[in-house]
Amino acid sequence: MDFVLKKIHSALSSKDEDPSFPSLIVVCGDHGMSEAGSHGGSSDEEVQTPLVLISSAFQNKAGTFKEPEIIQQTDLAPTLALGLGLPISRSSLGMLLPAVVEHKTFREQLRFFHLNGYQLCKLLKENLRAYEKDDGVEQFKKAEKLHANWIKLYLEGNTSEVLTNLGRKLIKQYLEALQKLSASLSKQVVEYDIYSMTVGAIITLEMFFLLLICVPSALSSKAEFDLPLASPIFSLFFYMTCLVLAAVHVIVCTSTENMCFFCSISWMMAMAIMVLIAALLCVLLSVLGKIILKHKSSNEKQSSSMSSWSELDLLLLVGTLGHVLSMGASSFIEEEHQTWYFLINTLCLALSQEMCRKYFLVRKRNKMNTSDLEYMEQTDVYINEIYDAHKKELKEERLSILERFIKDNEKWIALASPGIILICCRLLRPLNQTGVQWMHRSDFGHWLTSSEHKPELSFLVGTCLVMIFVLIQGKCSLVSKVALMFGLLGVYCYRATIGHVLYPWQQDTKDITKGITEARFVYIFVLGILITGIKDLLKSHMMCADYKAKSMGLWEVYSGLVLLAALLFRPHNLVVLVFCLLIQIILTMFIWKILKYDAAQITFMHYWFGQAFFFFQGNSNTISTVDISAGFVGLENYVEIPAVLLTAFVTYSGPLLWSMHLLCYLNGEINKTSTAVAHGCFSYAIIRSLPVTVYILLVTGFRYHLFIWSVFSPKLLYEVIHLVISAGICVTFTVVDKNQVAKSEH
Repeated sequence: MDFVLKKIHSALSSKDEDPSFPSLIVVCGDHGMSEAGSHGGSSDEEVQTPLVLISSAFQNKAGTFKEPEIIQQTDLAPTLALGLGLPISRSSLGMLLPAVVEHKTFREQLRFFHLNGYQLCKLLKENLRAYEKDDGVEQFKKAEKLHANWIKLYLEGNTSEVLTNLGRKLIKQYLEALQKLSASLSKQVVEYDIYSMTVGAIITLEMFFLLLICVPSALSSKAEFDLPLASPIFSLFFYMTCLVLAAVHVIVCTSTENMCFFCSISWMMAMAIMVLIAALLCVLLSVLGKIILKHKSSNEKQSSSMSSWSELDLLLLVGTLGHVLSMGASSFIEEEHQTWYFLINTLCLALSQEMCRKYFLVRKRNKMNTSDLEYMEQTDVYINEIYDAHKKELKEERLSILERFIKDNEKWIALASPGIILICCRLLRPLNQTGVQWMHRSDFGHWLTSSEHKPELSFLVGTCLVMIFVLIQGKCSLVSKVALMFGLLGVYCYRATIGHVLYPWQQDTKDITKGITEARFVYIFVLGILITGIKDLLKSHMMCADYKAKSMGLWEVYSGLVLLAALLFRPHNLVVLVFCLLIQIILTMFIWKILKYDAAQITFMHYWFGQAFFFFQGNSNTISTVDISAGFVGLENYVEIPAVLLTAFVTYSGPLLWSMHLLCYLNGEINKTSTAVAHGCFSYAIIRSLPVTVYILLVTGFRYHLFIWSVFSPKLLYEVIHLVISAGICVTFTVVDKNQVAKSEH
């Protein structure tokens, strides 16, 4: 390793010297590369990484290698910024490494140290009220005065030893001031805003427990729960709680010296938050008291309700809780995709078992039990009804050959469905390597996107776009079908224009543009399909039309989102979109309706598959895997709001598309169960609030963990954005359910 570094250093130093940094190479190696790391053993070796800075501006010091110094990771940001002539980041806590600028003149070195010290003082002023009394600030001000004297001597042309000695003394003072300022800021960062974190955790816990204790009434046949607001809010306990919270707020905000977010907001907003906390607490205690009084006399019924849980119910519950508990380990967060892949595989095996039990075990028992013949007849009638419903759809699509094949082989297709889903999921796994363990290995997506395999990628993209049209056009209106067809054609034209794929008659990619016109062409059709779907939804609500218009409107909204995803996805990820649609059709036609699962079970399955497809896209719990290029599709320059919305959509398109498909499916089940959409909405709210609540508590407890910023904090950001999207999904569920309730009351 030393020999290689000497060769690189001598090669760079042989070039012409430049007073600036014309080139700078930063080499960060693994701890195993170091001499100490090769022996292993101590905990320090696991967190220390070699850092090598290589530049032609450095002086050649052959044979004078010093023992490596231990630096802080935060020192790298200001060093690179000043070395490359860039401004230091406003939130940087580090100090400039003196060894990097020691070849500069005294004037340049002092200027660099002064810029770094000024930035640190300004940051400390924002985080500490009495920042003037800090030792680092006082020493920096003394160094500034001495710096002014040095500049006066320098401008007078003094070149004696006095100027040199004063410069060395000044550099020493600056370094001591920078060290103290950096230490003070690090101390402020380590001292987390516990008060604000506690307030947020309390609100989250109150809302989660309120949802949790309302589960029995929300999932009942009426699908409604009563929240008593008047009696708890006008009680003495509510006002006493508000007074206690206000007193705590005054004591905390007047006694702390550090800047606190909850103390920095206006008193009106702070009082509103405290009233919210008190109101939620009172409502929670009131509902809990009513539930205890209501179920005191019905203990026998309550104890027998657990026996009605099926094996699939236990699997869904244990799998969801297991995933939530696994977030307490950093390794499970880094490799979360493995958890979801395992849960999906287990779910498919459970569905296969249920399907075999449906077609084999039940019939064998019926041969021994003649009294169950009526049950089999009813089952056959139900299967025939399902087939008749699908037969109407197939007639509309004019697929007589497929219709006959499904009718003749329905049993075997249903039995093979879980296995087909398993095969699809297995084929998607090597498409995008994610996580940390296998991230360094090239995946099939890299092979497809390389310039040598552009013809193969072009064929794959064209095939996927045709498959997308075939899979989703069946339930769309004629206008939406035409718009969808032209939209998918525009997607291929956009990819060909920017050079990702080739036209059939094209030999090479000479004329490459940004594809703005083609992308906006697709956006027009996306908006057209979405507006058509929303119009059908409003029509079904305002004019009391039949539920067919409502179902078609929901499906057209779903089709518009699929078309938008086809535009924004990376070209090789269209395979993920095709398999997503294919698995949804298989589950709908051959598993869910045949096995007659309820809305809560269907919601859990949709959530599991949505999380798995989040990682099938190549996403992970690190910010580096976010596809920010999707935010610039169809835009000439960066526009903040559209870029953020498009990036969020393409990142969470997996969970979003599965949740919209859930809404379309549950809306079709309203004829059988009028509360299907309400049950699905509440189940989705519970299943999303559980991991967020637990993870907020875990991050609060692990705030001093070694990987809090590299592992836990990015995951918290993902969960917060996912929660916001889930809230929008639940609002959509509620609006659709309110439409159904309004029509039923009418």
